[in-house]
Amino acid sequence: MEAYFDNSATTRVLDCVRDIVVKTMTEDYANPAAKHRRGMEAEQYIRQARQEIARTMKVSEKEILFTSGGSESNNLALIGGALANQRAGKHIISTSIEHPSVYNPLAALEDMGFDVTFLPVDRDGHISLKELGDAVRDDTILVSVMYVNNEVGAVEPVEEISRVIQEKNPKTLFHVDGIQAYGKYVIRPKKQGIDLFSVSGHKIHGPKGVGFLYIRDGVRIKPMIYGGGQQNNLRSGTENVPGVAGLGAAAREMYRDHEAKAAYLTGLKDYLIDRVEELDGITVNSKRGQGSAPQIVSVSFEGVRSEVLLHALEDRGIYVSSGSACSAHHPGISGTLKGIGVHQRLLESTVRFSFGMFNTKDEIDYCMDVLKEILPVLRRYKRA
Repeated sequence: MEAYFDNSATTRVLDCVRDIVVKTMTEDYANPAAKHRRGMEAEQYIRQARQEIARTMKVSEKEILFTSGGSESNNLALIGGALANQRAGKHIISTSIEHPSVYNPLAALEDMGFDVTFLPVDRDGHISLKELGDAVRDDTILVSVMYVNNEVGAVEPVEEISRVIQEKNPKTLFHVDGIQAYGKYVIRPKKQGIDLFSVSGHKIHGPKGVGFLYIRDGVRIKPMIYGGGQQNNLRSGTENVPGVAGLGAAAREMYRDHEAKAAYLTGLKDYLIDRVEELDGITVNSKRGQGSAPQIVSVSFEGVRSEVLLHALEDRGIYVSSGSACSAHHPGISGTLKGIGVHQRLLESTVRFSFGMFNTKDEIDYCMDVLKEILPVLRRYKRA
């Protein structure tokens, strides 16, 4: 049996996504900028995907900008947003548990002379709204907060954060890294006060190498890619028609019967937590039910290094993560785990289980049987 529990790293594409990607690669493959009929047919896929995505968030189609994925969306929002608005100030606020695709662009902005404040989080991974309010200044041009933490599933109170920002400085832009949230939650940028929202296709059973950035109408962004002027001069380059079409199909499918899909993932999460708590020497770092994201469970296994456990599970056809896949080439202790106060002895003993629409409770049962078998062996090996 095989059990893939690394869906927060990437997901298997849905059948409808596969079909439209193949069709746009082998049949409707023209350049969407071409003026002939085949080009207009290719352009129609982009138009339709933009319509479908805008519909899922109740925003205007012109507010959707297609990118190469979540990292580009975050970079464009942060660097493009900061450079376009720097005359109003150079102060930016974020948190101590952001993804590298947020943290590293912010570090680059610091090198350019911007001042970045990183807010700490509590045991649940939440920032203090009071500390946020105290941090917002007259020269604060941008606040960036992750909607769902990719390691432990902590969910930030986005609407309340926006309210605090608006009360202190209405001109401050609010960027949300929604890469682990889109498809799992109902996103309403207008209602929630979000100016910029980043999404990646391969986290929602769509293709890799494609995503989008929601840019509220009126928000100024400095382009980072110049060329032929595609997408209203905000991101030049021939559009990735197969990727965009697949992303649109994935978005449409994830928001069809969305409440039932989210409940299914939450059921898997709660079932795993119940089962894993049957084991000795474990600490669950994620909350049950609505207390955290429906698809992520972080578990610390005392006395076993996460890399050792990961490969032991891999040998039995079970795939988990020992951290963010996007930072796999930069080993080190997770800032998120330290930020939420995970005990020192557990920092290198934590793995992440993350679910998608193809997972089942039978896979969880199989995983628990394997863990009950291998954990005593791995712990004895370490003591020896």
